[in-house]
Amino acid sequence: MPFSTLAARMAVFNQEASLYPVSCERLANGRSDAEWLQAVLAAGARLVQLRDKRSSDRELFVKARQFRELTAAHDALLIVNNRVDIALAVGADGIHLGNDDLPAPEARRLAPELIIGVSANTPEQAASASARGASYYNIGPLFPTRTKEGLSQFLGLEAIGDFSARSELPFTVMGGIKFEHLTRLLALKVRRIAVVTALTQAPDIEAETRRWLAAMHQARPFA
Repeated sequence: MPFSTLAARMAVFNQEASLYPVSCERLANGRSDAEWLQAVLAAGARLVQLRDKRSSDRELFVKARQFRELTAAHDALLIVNNRVDIALAVGADGIHLGNDDLPAPEARRLAPELIIGVSANTPEQAASASARGASYYNIGPLFPTRTKEGLSQFLGLEAIGDFSARSELPFTVMGGIKFEHLTRLLALKVRRIAVVTALTQAPDIEAETRRWLAAMHQARPFA
């Protein structure tokens, strides 16, 4: 395991993470999560999230263990969506919690050295993230997204300034983000962009990941 403390993990998150690929096998055009992971890591991603809400517990554990082995080999952070138990079992670097998942204070009690991300769908949720024990919060969904069904309200780019003013924690953005949004997001000083279908559905996942990373790294002077 490349990182063993929260401080070490957050140092990578704050200083080296930019593009934040999130897995979704059902939207990967027949490619497995393992294929997706190998491609984004080969391209240079330093932060990835395993998001799988369809596998059984045993299947998810096996997959998470494979993710841990590969991310460790590339000195990349591994975040597991929603499942504190799986994250701890495989030695992941963190977890991401939605608003219907285990409350962040309980997750922090169970996993004091893990990065804990929380979803912020309102400014109030962003404002309370630090008090709840979160390490970062995610602003979203910004745009219509295929990864969550039944949504009718989206925050848009204008939410970023309002949300980020409510908390000193680092934040990510997510939800229907495409490459054409990148210039505007970087102009708003967004440093970490979480994406699903922009990469899972790319004809060449590795090449597309490299394109995003190159564009984001050119904007690093504001960091």
